[in-house]
This record gives sequence, structure tokens and C-alpha cells, in this order.
Amino acid sequence: MDTKRLIIVAVGGQGNLLASRVLGAASLRSGIPVRMSEIHGMAQRGGVVESALVFGDAQSTIISDGAADVLVAFEPLEALRALPRCNPDTVLVTNLAPTPPFTTAIGKGTYPEIGEIKEILSRKVGRFIAFDANRLAVEAGNPLAVNMALVGALIQTGVLAISAENARQAIESTTKPAFVDINRRAFDLGFAAADA
Repeated sequence: MDTKRLIIVAVGGQGNLLASRVLGAASLRSGIPVRMSEIHGMAQRGGVVESALVFGDAQSTIISDGAADVLVAFEPLEALRALPRCNPDTVLVTNLAPTPPFTTAIGKGTYPEIGEIKEILSRKVGRFIAFDANRLAVEAGNPLAVNMALVGALIQTGVLAISAENARQAIESTTKPAFVDINRRAFDLGFAAADA
């Protein structure tokens, strides 16, 4: 497999780190070497959490500006903030349900219109997949399953040489038993959403 560089951005508490673990386990099940790194920032206060995963033969997890093959964003404004990491061939998978930052809640900032964010994002990347992952998570049985809906959409793109079955098995091996069925349902809903 050619080296593929993935950036995942989220707000603290959205499950970015579990998504990274699932993708790492699925990659190893698929016989693909993977390197991962994480930046937690002020995650416990709703700040940015970023994961970088490099699949294939690579010596570093550093993904320079313009070098991401894939960007997965759990929140649309975070997708906008991470856009410099993308290039005209990047595949972007994003949740469209906003999680406004604290500054917006206290009236110190404004959140851009979702339509405006979508327009900017879609013009800057090669393939743009956007849907309400929060709605799919609720449909799957747990509003916290946004991460698995986005992992499902990512796997459906085919950018990574990871099969859906290897991803489902990774969900089973990396999540708590009580959440496996919900997470697999969310994965399947996200997989289908990316194919729409």
C-alpha cells in the first residue's frame, strides 16, 4: 500500500482517540503498518484533539501542511481550521453538526453558517463527504457514537486499504463490550452515508 496520511480533528469528548485506536487495530488486522500520534490540547475543556495516523512505510507521524491524504473532522469548524493540512486531492469526511466553542456560548465569538463552511471546504479538496453524524449516532443508539459513524464513512471511501470487516472486528476488540453493537451500527450507518 502507498503511504497514506490521515488527520482526525475533534473537540474533546467526541471520541477521537477511540477512533484512532480502532483504525490502528483495523490497519494491523489488514497487515498495514501504522504510526499514530495525538495532540490533546485543552481536550478536557472542550478544546481541540488531533490525531495523526500514517499508514504504510513511514518513519514519522508528522503531517505537514498540504500533505494530508485524508481529513476526518468530528466538527465542521474544526474541519475549517485543519483545512491548511489538505491539498486539492485530499478526501475530507466531516460531521455537519456543530459543537460551538465556549467563546460563542458567552457571546465573545460567532459561529460561521454551516452552508458557508461546506462551500469553503468543498472547493479546497478533491472529495468532500459531509453528513450529520450526530443524527446517525442517535439512530444507532448512543449520541456518543459519532466517532464510529465517521470511521464507517472513512472506510467506505476506500482511501485506506482496510476492509469493512477488519474495521468491524477492530471495533469489537477495542471498545467496551456494552458498546460494541451500538458502535457497529453507527459504523454501518456512516459507511452507508458516505456511499449516498
